[in-house]
Amino acid sequence: MAKSHIQHLICVTNRKLCKVDIVKRVEEIVKYKPMGILLREKDLPEDDYEILAKDVLKICQNAEVICILHNFVDTALKLKADAIHMTYTSLRIMRREDKEKFYSIGASCHSTEEARKAQAFGCTQIIAGHLFDTLSKKDFPPHDLNFFREIIENVTIPVYAIGGITKYNIESVRLTGVAGACVMRGPMLCDNVDEYFKGWDREVD
Repeated sequence: MAKSHIQHLICVTNRKLCKVDIVKRVEEIVKYKPMGILLREKDLPEDDYEILAKDVLKICQNAEVICILHNFVDTALKLKADAIHMTYTSLRIMRREDKEKFYSIGASCHSTEEARKAQAFGCTQIIAGHLFDTLSKKDFPPHDLNFFREIIENVTIPVYAIGGITKYNIESVRLTGVAGACVMRGPMLCDNVDEYFKGWDREVD
């Protein structure tokens, strides 16, 4: 059965961009059944992150949407999270016994070499970027589509693209062979989540 672009989408949180409370925004997003919510919020102290993560995990579980926690391994284990996303540097020093406790371990990669090594370190999916011009990476030039094709050819795990991806360019992104895409600014900044997700529901293979 074909899935829509939304079902191949990981929505990344950033409460500083959000015009409403981040918990409320997650509640609005999960109604559209994206593949997952990545609770990033990397500037939060771990204790504060844990409090927020408890709420977001519950919302995602009730909606049957994957909740991916970010980088705080001890907190993720404490909350019995199934999925975690690591920076490439943090993945390298993550303990093997901790890795074995997660169903899914993601990593951010910015080169083919990093992607290959991340897979060797036990990563089960990769977020690679950035693809298009985006304000969050305005001082760094974007990669082209061949960058993603090269990574895909060199790993056997799913690769997700990130960086300036919208419903208007997602088709070209998916043609590279990526498993899906990550979006942050769109769902965080928008005034209306219903309007934002219009047009993302086209079915794809």
